[in-house]
Amino acid sequence: MTTLSELATAHCTPLRGAEHQLSPERVAALLAVLPAGWRLIDDGPAIEKTFRFADYHRTMAYVNALAFIAHAEDHHPDLGVHYDRCVVRFSTHDVGGLSINDFVCAAKAEALLQR
Repeated sequence: MTTLSELATAHCTPLRGAEHQLSPERVAALLAVLPAGWRLIDDGPAIEKTFRFADYHRTMAYVNALAFIAHAEDHHPDLGVHYDRCVVRFSTHDVGGLSINDFVCAAKAEALLQR
């Protein structure tokens, strides 16, 4: 069983090709490990969560911290940035679906809120 802590401390690895796509069963198992709010988006497929903040300053602080982590991991989310919220969506375009890297970065996105 993979834990949230294990995901948050793991690092992304370069992945290319459909053989790195996670099975629907593995996606469901990893989604269950993430905190509430993460959901599967079938049109990607992707995983997505909306993070809410008190104001624009806090939203942008989160976005900038997440961008720093995404750059370090070389795995970048699609972001929707608004005054009091940020929509974070992960998928792995190079594998044509979801990979372990999406869940590693989702866990890291959650860990930012604990700092």
